[in-house]
This record gives sequence, structure tokens and C-alpha cells, in this order.
Amino acid sequence: MNAITEQVLLFSGSPQIAQSVSLSSLPPLSLYVHIPWCVRKCPYCDFNSHQAKTELDDMTYVAALLADLEYELPHFWGRPIHTVFIGGGTPSLFSARAIDALLSGIRARTQLLPGAEITLEANPGTFERHKFHDFAQAGVNRLSIGVQSFSDDKLRALGRIHNGHEAESAIAAALSLFDKVNVDLMYALPSQNVEAALSDMNMAIACGVSHISAYQLTMEPNTAFGHTPPPNLPDDERSMDIEDAVHSRLAEAGFIHYETSAFARAQQSCQHNLNYWQFGDYVGIGAGAHGKISSATGIVRTTRSRHPKDYLAAMGHQPEHSVQRHTVTAKELPFEFMMNALRLQEGVPSNWFAERTGLDLAAIQHPLAEAVARGLLHADPRCLKATPLGQRFLNDLLTLFLPETLSGNLKHHKKD
Repeated sequence: MNAITEQVLLFSGSPQIAQSVSLSSLPPLSLYVHIPWCVRKCPYCDFNSHQAKTELDDMTYVAALLADLEYELPHFWGRPIHTVFIGGGTPSLFSARAIDALLSGIRARTQLLPGAEITLEANPGTFERHKFHDFAQAGVNRLSIGVQSFSDDKLRALGRIHNGHEAESAIAAALSLFDKVNVDLMYALPSQNVEAALSDMNMAIACGVSHISAYQLTMEPNTAFGHTPPPNLPDDERSMDIEDAVHSRLAEAGFIHYETSAFARAQQSCQHNLNYWQFGDYVGIGAGAHGKISSATGIVRTTRSRHPKDYLAAMGHQPEHSVQRHTVTAKELPFEFMMNALRLQEGVPSNWFAERTGLDLAAIQHPLAEAVARGLLHADPRCLKATPLGQRFLNDLLTLFLPETLSGNLKHHKKD
């Protein structure tokens, strides 16, 4: 029996209930690990992160993560893991010993593919060359550095703990240690003009990184900036000018704009995030982590307790108290699929909709036709791909696939 016809047991809820599912019929599987602590909470951040007020007991948290992983194993048993992403928070606060124990534990419990992309998020303000060398020795092969800006004034306005020189030094050292290095940058910052935004992009390009994630600063409601926005934010027109200039500059430098906010040189795309956008599966472990697991019975979304204390307490004794599961309904699936796939500049093959949702493409024929008629979606039936207009007005395009806007009964469109 080869890999194409191999049958694996996927458990739905308990070891006593098992269904035989073809491994080849399921999407690729990734693993996301959330480390929720940081040195200081940034005023724009709406991620599940908590300021570390005392010395971190990182090995205790790693033990909880591995207990979490073991608890989740029956739901993806037999499936290989293609990528690992350790995010936060600031995972680089953890010791190299803890990251090594984590990755060793993952390898011992799962089928982590040889050469799998393993990403660690890092803050330039926590950079120590010997520690990052040891991260690489532990198996991390992609570093994602949260720079946000190289301007000291802008960094202070964003509440960051590093300065521009520290960011440059961290990038230079990372490039000597890791196969792939990503830099996160933000634009449309307080008092920022086109020239200042381009200065940040030019610095990142000059540093020699192969991947740049460029995000517009947004005022999320559950953040300090959401309650009291910083002064002198660019208006919508100036923000659009900045975005156009940033995108043009990265294209001129040879970066491929492959996702709404992601730019990479050839063969340097983030494989972990690509799996999200292509509606692949991922196990999510750690405080507040989210996951998505497909099986013969449907797609289940998982979430963990958000607060580290609650998460640690549950994983020590009763992991089930930390985990919530939601079966995605047929009416929710079109929006969930499109919300991810249409962020990709090249879209996805049309047949992936049926393969990864279990619904026939005919289930969304009306919103597809309307999107094409409005110039938001390409008319090529072989590909689901937003037009440049659709990329610019992506929220308007996605609204067409919301559960409340879909007509008909999707249960009649289940894929055979």
C-alpha cells in the first residue's frame, strides 16, 4: 500500500470512534505554537499577548504545550506535519533550551517531515546572537523579525522596545544563521509620509532579507490605540498613496507580491502562511491558539483558553477544559474558504473549493457570477482569483460569500 492509497485512522472525539479516511484526500497539515508573553504590550497589538512581569518558567510552559499536543493527537493521527510556526507574543523570550525541548517533543510525537519549514518570531529588542545560534541548532530554519520601522521616532510612537540600529544588527546576525529571514514592517504610521515609508522599505531591501511582510497600521478596538488613537495619522487618501508607493518599490526590487501583505523573492514564500491561505489544516496549541482540522465528518475549528494561567492549569490536569471545538457549517464554509484564498494574488485552482470544503462549486454560483459581473473576480473558471479591483476592495468581494447573503440550501450541494 503506497502513500496515495494509504488509509489512516482519524478519531472524532474518542479512541472508540474511528473512521477510515484516505490520507491523500485531506489538505496539508501544519502546526502553530503560541507563546503568549512579551516584554511590553504594544498599543496597536490585538493578539493574545501578556506582559511578562516575572521571570518566565519556560520549561513548565513547554511541558503544557506537549501535553496539549498529546491531547490533540487522536484528531490528526497518521498525518504528516509540513510546517511549524512558533508565534506570540515574543517567542524569542524563551531560552534556546526550551525551544529545543519543544521541537524535540514535537518530533517525538508527530510525523514532522524532514526539512519542514520551522519558523520562530523574534523581537530585535530580545536579540542575543548566541541564543539565536542555538535556536538554529535546535531546528529553527526561518526567523520572522518584528521590526515595524527603522525610524527611532516611529518606533517610540508604536511603543516598541528596540531602536533602528538594534533592528539592523538583529537582521544582519539572523541572515548569517538562518536559511530564511522575514521582516515585518508597518506603514501609514503617525505623521508618516510616502518618503518615510519608502525609507523603511529601502532599508529592509538593503539589509538583504528575502521576505517582507508589509502591513498598514490599523486601529483595532481592543487595543490602547483603539481606545485612544495616536495623533496625526495619515488620512485614507494619504494612506493609499503610501501603500501604492510601498508596493511599487518592493516590485521594483524584485519582490513578488504573493499575498495581500506578503512579498517574497522567488522560492522564498512563507510555506506555513501559504497553507493557511490555501485553506489547509493546522493544529493550534498554546494559550489562545486556534486550529482547523478536516476529517470525513467535516471541518472543526478549535480554540484554547486565552489566559496563560487558565491554560497551564487545564493542561496540568484536564486538557479538555481548555479546548473548545466548533464544527464549521456548510453555510460558513464558502466565506471561510474565500476569506483565505482570495488574499493570494494568484488565487487558487477552482477545484480546491470542492476538495477542501466538501461542497460543490455550484453551491456558490450566484455570488461568483455577481463578483465577476462587478469586476471583482476573474472570469476564468479554472481559478478563483480576485482582480486588482477585487484585491483593493477585498471586503466588498468577501461580503458576497457571507452566510446571510448566500441563497439556497447548501446541504444540497455536498460534494460526492
